[in-house]
Amino acid sequence: MPDLPALTSAFRTAFSSAPSGYSRGPGRVNLIGEHTDYNGGFVLPFAIDRAAFAAIRPRSDRRIRLVTDFAPGLVEADLDSLDGSGAQGWAAYPLGVVWALGQSGADLGHVCGFDLALTSDVPVGAGLSSSAAIESAVGIALNELWGLGLSRPTLAKVGQLAENVVVGAPTGIMDQSASLLGERDAAVFLDCRSLAAEVVLLGLEETGLTILVIDTQTSHAHADGGYGSRRASCEAGAAALGVPSLRHVEMTDLDRARLVLDDVTYRRVRHVVTENQRVLDTVAVLRAEGPGGIGALLDASHASMRDDFEISTPELDLAVEAARNAGAVGARMTGGGFGGAAIAVVPRDRLTAVSDAVRAAFASTHVTVPDLFTVRAAEGAAGMSGEETPA
Repeated sequence: MPDLPALTSAFRTAFSSAPSGYSRGPGRVNLIGEHTDYNGGFVLPFAIDRAAFAAIRPRSDRRIRLVTDFAPGLVEADLDSLDGSGAQGWAAYPLGVVWALGQSGADLGHVCGFDLALTSDVPVGAGLSSSAAIESAVGIALNELWGLGLSRPTLAKVGQLAENVVVGAPTGIMDQSASLLGERDAAVFLDCRSLAAEVVLLGLEETGLTILVIDTQTSHAHADGGYGSRRASCEAGAAALGVPSLRHVEMTDLDRARLVLDDVTYRRVRHVVTENQRVLDTVAVLRAEGPGGIGALLDASHASMRDDFEISTPELDLAVEAARNAGAVGARMTGGGFGGAAIAVVPRDRLTAVSDAVRAAFASTHVTVPDLFTVRAAEGAAGMSGEETPA
């Protein structure tokens, strides 16, 4: 957990006053359902016990001042001049949320400015959505500060809008939904077409299983060409098949799709269609058998991302293979791909053996040593008063 007294101290140093409130926005792990969200499909993420924290205080004017331990310096803006462009670097996330709130019903002409400090222990570039953690923390903080009364699903849309327009990353709504709707030891089963969400018990704690994150420490960026080109392929595939999105393509349609589409587009489509089915199957297995039965589905998901969607990397493949061979129930890369992290469902009594095997596999190939840590499914984003938080 981030050092909240240090966050308070940083706030005091930057703004010569104490914060009036705090908020927390967790990162997320996507158990299964990759690149299905922007295709109107199904996903099954969960909020994790690593989070971004915001400390905030209202101002008597219309100024916005931001600091973080991500980068030096003070960022300043004005509520009267925000237009969804011009924000750079880390500040694009909180300023994007402010702008997106205005696009989502908040009357920014009648709210106060604010000072805000951010910190986070969600690894950047690991596929654990450090960006949605920030967006959720800021969204919760401003929803409370300004008394907006927006629902959590609406705040998820706000975060997605900020990321799509201001940050420039063409992501779906999964990450923000997981961060805002998560519950302990449970995943969020989200229909990205209707936005209907249902909490599904994972049961990891009672079955002696844990989630091991293997951060390969190879970087990726959602705004790069790889992510965008995959989304474009999906849209092209849907258009060629005469449907609004790939959510409308069933498993039984794949034989026709093979005849209509070129090989690359077909494989992109096949990944999304089969991944949607794997999400449905995973939910069914969790309810009927518990988490010990989902290994084959996780393994198949990774193979599909590696071979059909082509977003895995040698480091991710190595992490998945080593974890499986050492006793993981199942493993797959998670996140947008092109680097980042893999996850493995591991019996607690095999955790050390699996971790050691992964490190040994990386050491033998002379590539970057991965960062390994466990996460638990945690509660979603929340606000805290100054009285509830260490000063």
